[in-house]
Amino acid sequence: MERAYAGLTKAADASPSPASGDEPGLGGKLLYAGELDETGRVLVVAGNVAGAASLAATADPAAQKQAIRDGVVDFLVTSLDEALRILKNEIRKRETVAVCVGSAPEAVEREMLERGVLPDLLAPGMEHNPAGAAFLRQGAQIIEPGSLAASAVLVAWRVAAAPALWLPRLDALALDCLEPEAWTARRWLRLAPRYLGRLAQGVRLLRCDDVLAATLLERVREQVARAEIAVPVEIQISSRGESHLHLLSPPGSTASPS
Repeated sequence: MERAYAGLTKAADASPSPASGDEPGLGGKLLYAGELDETGRVLVVAGNVAGAASLAATADPAAQKQAIRDGVVDFLVTSLDEALRILKNEIRKRETVAVCVGSAPEAVEREMLERGVLPDLLAPGMEHNPAGAAFLRQGAQIIEPGSLAASAVLVAWRVAAAPALWLPRLDALALDCLEPEAWTARRWLRLAPRYLGRLAQGVRLLRCDDVLAATLLERVREQVARAEIAVPVEIQISSRGESHLHLLSPPGSTASPS
């Protein structure tokens, strides 16, 4: 997911979209994710976080239902016509939306070519199929998964109780630690919990540098010590194959994060 998101944000328009305040994003861009299998699901979710309008396809009824149930796509439609009606409106408004056509990707791609529907962004590997090659000749761009810096630190945090109350408080602390120009990380923190659904319940993840990780840990430690955060917090910092777990408990607390 992180690599897909990193690749997508490299293609982001430098200008902010109305839907994302002062942040740049992929508002107004059409991402074609191809088959809505596991790889396609990851790309669509990353596209949602990045702000794209995404189109995917699958003839598998189980995959269709699962994508709707998990909130990966907003609409499941039976034809490209229906998909385009939704997508055109949201692209015009530079809003995020994800649509799945309940057909085989090859059939959808053939119709896209026949009707002159040109995605801005294509799933990795699509250069190897005829439709993808045709889209590329017309100006589409392949999304290359972004590389993660070897020096980056992965920070994960969770709370012992009432995550709906306390995780947003911790998220706000993390956002306050980030520089304004770190828009990819800021956007991830704001929107990933919404689009990751059950995967984000009870835990948050952020890749950053070691200075930011240490700053966040210290600020959380201070607020927990003053009982401004009134539940135990677990912060795990992982880097270069090592992981350090920090258990922070407010005065008088006996619980621990689960």
